[in-house]
Order: sequence, then C-alpha cells, then structure tokens
Amino acid sequence: MIRPSPAIALVLCAAFLLSLAPVSGFGPKRYHDGQVEKGEASWYGPDFDGKPTANGERFSKTQMTAAHRYLPFNTIVRVTNLNNGVSVELRINDRGPYEDDRIIDVSEAAADILRMKGPGVIPVEVEIIKLGPPGRHNA
Repeated sequence: MIRPSPAIALVLCAAFLLSLAPVSGFGPKRYHDGQVEKGEASWYGPDFDGKPTANGERFSKTQMTAAHRYLPFNTIVRVTNLNNGVSVELRINDRGPYEDDRIIDVSEAAADILRMKGPGVIPVEVEIIKLGPPGRHNA
C-alpha cells in the first residue's frame, strides 16, 4: 500500500474540510459558461513555486493559473481588476484561497498583468470562459 506524505495528507484533509464549508458565490456543481462572480482576489507565487497544486501539477509562478475553491480543474476564467479594468485569462489548477473574504488566488505572473502585486488584494470580476470537465478530483 502506498502511503501519502504528511504534506499530501494535510492538503487532502484541508480540501475535504473546505468541501464542507458553506458555499458562497458559485457553489458546487452549478456552473455554466459566462457565469460571473465578484469579490476579492489575492496572489501567490514565490513560496509555492515548484510545489504540487491540488490537481497534481507543479505550481509555477510564471504560468497563467489560479486557485478557486470549487470550479473544476482546467476551467478557463477571465479575471478583471475592477480598479483598473485590466483582464487576464487563467486556468484553474489549484484549490483556494484560504481566506474567507477572497474568491480567487492568481499566480504571480497574472498578478503582474493585473497590476495587483502592490496592494496584494483587489476587487475582481471572475467570468467563466470555458468550464473544465467534471471529474472525481473536481468536486
């Protein structure tokens, strides 16, 4: 029997606990292309570079990716900075953010384009461009 490392076990436990949390915004399994959510975004990068994401990929701060609590992996979203109107399309490959008042965490590369690294947290609109495929790791 293969035993997961303690770090992977912790991530799996956190993902399970998040799945039990009250749903706001999108909510599980009620998605469609064109759906929009507004809220706060944050960014992550240097401390996570090279570490595994929730879908098993290695995180790269230079890629156009993001973490969302519920959207299926490989969903493409357009994130718009509501302070300056700048938008970027990102692929969901991780789970998060882990702050209640935030709806999405974007990679450092996306944060550069959105011009949000200074403030760290900004108001955004997240629009689903193309919903990712359903799967057992997406719930």
